[in-house]
Amino acid sequence: MINPAVDGLAEHVGTAAACALLGRSRASHYRAKNPPPPRPRTPRPAPANKLSAAERAHVLAVLTSQRFADKSVAQVWATLLDEGTYLCSMSTMHRILREHDMAGERRRQASHPPRTRPELVATAPGQVWSWDITKLKGPERGVYYDLYVVLDIFSRFVVGWTIAAREDAEIAKNLLEHAMGIHGVPEAIHADRGTSMTSKPVAQLLVDLGVARSHSRPHVSNDNPYSEAAFKTLKYAPVFPERFGSLADAGAFAEQFFAYYNHEHRHCGIGLHTPPASTSAPPGRSAPSARPPWTRPTPPVPSASATADPRRPSCPRPPGSTSPHRRPSYRPPDGICLTRLDTFRRAGTIRLPGVEP
Repeated sequence: MINPAVDGLAEHVGTAAACALLGRSRASHYRAKNPPPPRPRTPRPAPANKLSAAERAHVLAVLTSQRFADKSVAQVWATLLDEGTYLCSMSTMHRILREHDMAGERRRQASHPPRTRPELVATAPGQVWSWDITKLKGPERGVYYDLYVVLDIFSRFVVGWTIAAREDAEIAKNLLEHAMGIHGVPEAIHADRGTSMTSKPVAQLLVDLGVARSHSRPHVSNDNPYSEAAFKTLKYAPVFPERFGSLADAGAFAEQFFAYYNHEHRHCGIGLHTPPASTSAPPGRSAPSARPPWTRPTPPVPSASATADPRRPSCPRPPGSTSPHRRPSYRPPDGICLTRLDTFRRAGTIRLPGVEP
């Protein structure tokens, strides 16, 4: 694009002045207008010591022999040189192997088959629990309260929680012991690899009660999804304060929140049901009919077009699985995401009155 501009200006001030004004090299301008003729490419001469076809075949046979089949080119070259044999350079050996698609690692390689992700699947409430600890900001910088939460992964029901001024294995043990005393002993309890989760008091309690222990894989951040999801629901709530004034203040807020979480919050993973009201009627009301109300025909609306009966969204995966990679092929019968829940919901959440910092 610069050449036409130089030519147009050169008609008035000359080529040298035009190149100077436009910052164009005069030699480059003339070379671009009159490019030199292309020089013919002469074939590269073969070196005097080029191997013949028979010699190249012999080198390939040596490299693929049983003696050197699993050795690198450098190993083969050095071994033959120590024995007084020089066939060719290492570069030539690499070229010969490359011509026959044999370049690359010649030693046996380790195979890494895909590992099956471990997971716990609950098909009914009370089978698998998940628990974790999160920090709540105290009244000033550097002051934190520890919130312990235990929930049932099938129904998302929080079976126990407590708040303390420190993280301690005995507090965790007492929380789990109280929760299992009210709601029964689960088959397995999942947690991450925190100090309280892997502590001896908690481990001994689970061993004595015959509860299988499950922990997140090392350096894997999404192996405890339900506890992390509960903490996000807590901390992203509009009413969640920036800081708590005291331990009692944090406890009062948590008591109101978990009452809402257990009885009013609708969970996407269980088809927008609430944990206690998904398949069982609240106290003082009749049990639901065999067909849920959202699947029963409704009176026609004059302005509405004819559509199918509204249904709850299906579960994205089985409602009780600790693996976030569960295949999305699960669909409960009749559009109901939860089967009948047992009577473990008769008790509310637990707060340990005797746990103090």
